[in-house]
This record gives sequence, C-alpha cells and structure tokens, in this order.
Amino acid sequence: MSGTVKPATALGIDLGTSGVRIAALAADGTPIDMAAFSFSDAAAGRSPAVWWAGVQSCLAELAARLSFDAVEGVAVDGTSGTVLAVDADGAPVGGVLMYNDPCPDPAIVERIAAHAPADSPARGATSALARAIHLSRRHGVRRIVHQADWVLMKLGLASPASDENNALKTGYDLSTERWPDWLEACGMDIALLPAIERAGVPLSDVGPAGRALGLPAGCRYHAGTTDGCASFLATGASAIGDGVTALGSTLVVKLASARRIEAAEYGIYSHRILDIWLAGGASNSGGAVIRSFFDGEQLRAMTPHLRPDVPTGLAYYPLAKPGERFPVNDPAYPPRLEPRPADDIVFFQAILEGIAAIEKSGYDRLAELGGPKVASVRTVGGGAANPAWTRMRENALGVPFLAARSAEAAVGTASLVLAGKARWS
Repeated sequence: MSGTVKPATALGIDLGTSGVRIAALAADGTPIDMAAFSFSDAAAGRSPAVWWAGVQSCLAELAARLSFDAVEGVAVDGTSGTVLAVDADGAPVGGVLMYNDPCPDPAIVERIAAHAPADSPARGATSALARAIHLSRRHGVRRIVHQADWVLMKLGLASPASDENNALKTGYDLSTERWPDWLEACGMDIALLPAIERAGVPLSDVGPAGRALGLPAGCRYHAGTTDGCASFLATGASAIGDGVTALGSTLVVKLASARRIEAAEYGIYSHRILDIWLAGGASNSGGAVIRSFFDGEQLRAMTPHLRPDVPTGLAYYPLAKPGERFPVNDPAYPPRLEPRPADDIVFFQAILEGIAAIEKSGYDRLAELGGPKVASVRTVGGGAANPAWTRMRENALGVPFLAARSAEAAVGTASLVLAGKARWS
C-alpha cells in the first residue's frame, strides 16, 4: 500500500486479540499504509504495557515511511468488554480483565441479574459491568476505563472518554445516552466511569503527548469503537441490509439495520454507528468445529474436491459440544454430525453446508426480530478464502456476495475518523 502520493488524513489504531495494527487512510478513504505489532503470547495480550509498546512501534514504523503532517484525526478500537482500573495518574491498578474473562465474584453477577433490565448486554457471567465493579474495589482506583479508552489517554487525551460501542456491555443506555441509575444498585460507582460520546465524535485536539509521537497540532482524537464494529466498517458495508459474516473459530453475523434490535434471549444486541444500527449474534459453530476433525494440510488437500453445487443432503448442525446461543438459544442444544460418511471429503462438505445453513438462519432470525432482510454479504475471517464454501453460502443465502474493501479493523476505525470529521466538524 505504501508508495502512493496521497497524504495520510486519518489513523485507525486496532487493539486486537493477537496484536496491534495501525492503518493510515487518505481523505477519500483509500488505505495508504499499515503497520503491525504481534503479541508474543497470551500474557502479552493482557498487558497494557505491551499494548502501548505496540502502538508506539506501529506509529514509529508508519512515521518512517510517510508524513503525518496532514493527519487530521486518530481513533482507537479495542476488544469489546476488556476493562482496567487506573489510578489518579492513569496507571493500571493491578491486572486487566479481558473481554472473555468471567467475573471472579459470582455475587456481583447475581446482583446485576437482580437490578439490570432483562435485555441489557451487561448481564451474564462474562458481563463487562461485573468485571468493572470487581476492579473498582481495588485500593487506589480513580477510574474504570475500557482498553481503547486507556490507549487514548496514553496518546494524550486529558480526561477519560469512551464511545457507546465499548460502553454498551458496561451498562450504558443507548436510549437516554447516559450511564443509568441502576448501575449504582449493582455496586458500580458511576463517577468512576468515563464520559461517553457517539462513535466517531471528535473529542479534543492532540496534546503534547500526541505531538511527541509525531501527530500534528491540528490533529484531533475521536471516539472509537469495538474491534467487531471496526471490522464491519472496514469491509465497506454501510447500507441497510448489508451483512458481514465473520468465519473464524466461531460464526458471527452482523447486519446493518435502520432500527435497534435487542433480544438477550438470543444473544442479540445492537451497536449504533453514525446513522445505522449494527445488529448481530454469534453462534458456537464455526471453524473450531472443522479443526476438531481435520488439520490444515488435510483441509488444503480436500478443498479442491468439494462439490458445492451437489449438496450432500446430510443436514448437519456442527457444534464441538452441546450448547448453542444464536440463532437458537439452548445450552443443551445437541451437535448433529451423523451419520458420518466413509468419504472424508463428503463429511467435510456436510460440515461446511451445516455452517452455511446456520449463517442463513442467523440472518433470518435478525429479520424476524424486526431487522431488514439481508441484501448482500461480505465475509471476513479465514473461511473467506475458501471459494467452494463461498459458493455453498451463496446457494444457501441467495443474495450477492461482495468483496470486502478490507479485513483489517484498523481500516474501519480510521474510516470512522473520516465519517466523524465530516459529520461533526
């Protein structure tokens, strides 16, 4: 991507599960360059010091290749629900609690269940709110912030601020656009939580810390988003009915909707991005099931022999173990992977067909709950590279499959800067 004469206008910082990436975009949204920093192991991915080292490394790498003189804004995305406690100087107090960590104190989860609205994304064993309450009880805590918020503070944002997307699972109310009073009944001191803005809103001009990293004086910090929302934006999806399917270890679908869709019983909730709602859910099916039967070498050998236009008719529901959350919600929902044919290629194809059927059911479920019918699909994740599987999915959904502009969340976050600049400047 480097070598273009277009100047960089926006920077998007992505704090993902495997590392840090920073994308530079031109004013028209064209990706210009990207730098990446990989976490060495799982422990590194939990370390704020490593997050910050990754941001510094990527910024330095980009600054060595292109000029930051025309950069007008920077935003950060982070893993949804990752929270940390900080002291008066913004330094972490103890370890962080990541997006998939259960709250260490079950009593907090029970208290939230007693006071939170039934459809609140803040409920459940892996509630970000529960983690925030637990962290707030540590000695010396002055603020509870999300992963993306903390990096903005390190970049020089003077007062802690977050965005609606990162704050959603911490209990933020999208209807009233404030932290609701029931948080106090759950044990959360609202005064410890950051101020919230809509995703993309300019927050302030950069300060000395940002300028020391090479950002120009006219550059502004923008409210960011979660890595999942950023990945949606990166694809170029934006119109009502645009769907984005992530085919990774699990199957995740997101749909651009004109209205908010909430159905906690199916694990469905919506994020607001500019003028649309992103409604979505995550199935327990996906690539992890495939990998439980076949290794990478086997998959590469079998893929050319798949027959996507000749269905197996086996109607599998591929799960690694009992339990499903979306598009059906049943903790005892049984896997359906029998009968197993003697031919591994047929078995492999039947698994892919089953996941494609779940994908269709997911989009159908969102439509049943008031969303639009899916009109197009873009795909991210490792499964996007399998053309035979793409053909099976096209056959199942019956809508156009469009190429994703980018699969990099950092590109989506940078594009949010451009959209926010155009809307709120």
